[in-house]
Amino acid sequence: MKKLLTILLLPLLGFAQTSIYDIKVKTIDNEEISLSKYKNRVMLIVNVASKCGFTYQYEGLEKLHDKYASKGLSVLGFPCNQFLNQEPGTQKEIKEFCSLTYGVEFDMFSKIDVNGDDAHPLYKYLKSTKSGLLGMGVIKWNFTKFLVNKDGEVVKRYSPSTNPSEIKNDIKELL
Repeated sequence: MKKLLTILLLPLLGFAQTSIYDIKVKTIDNEEISLSKYKNRVMLIVNVASKCGFTYQYEGLEKLHDKYASKGLSVLGFPCNQFLNQEPGTQKEIKEFCSLTYGVEFDMFSKIDVNGDDAHPLYKYLKSTKSGLLGMGVIKWNFTKFLVNKDGEVVKRYSPSTNPSEIKNDIKELL
C-alpha cells in the first residue's frame, strides 16, 4: 500500500521519480551515475560539510564504511554549502580534505543544495519520504542522515547530532 501511494503521489508533488533508483547524481569527480548502482545495498546518505561542528563525523562514517561495505553497506556523502557557508571549497578541495584529514574512502558526490527551489532531486525525494522534525520537510543542518534499505525504501532519518556509531545496529538489521 505504501509503495502504491508513493507511485501515485510523488508525480503529483512534482517528482518524476517513483524510486530512489531513478535518480541520477554526480560523483565528486563530476561523473554522472544512477543510484541504481546501489540496488540491493543498504545506503546511508548524508549531507556533509568540511567546516561544520559535526565534521568529526566523517571519522565515524568511514568506520561504518570500513566495517560494513563488504557486507552490503554504501555510505554516500553529499557536500552542501547551504548552512553558514560550511562547505565553501571546490570539488577537488573537498575530496582532498576528506581523504587527507579523515581517510574517507566511501563514495563522495558533487556539492548540492538540499533545501529550497534548487534542492537536488535526491533530497526532494528523501524529504518527501521522511519529512523530519514536525513534518516540515527541510534539512535543518549538515550531517542529516537517511538510511535506505536494500529495496530502495527510506526507512529512517537521523538528526545531525546522531553520531554514526549510534546507527550501527539499524544498519546491521538491514544487511
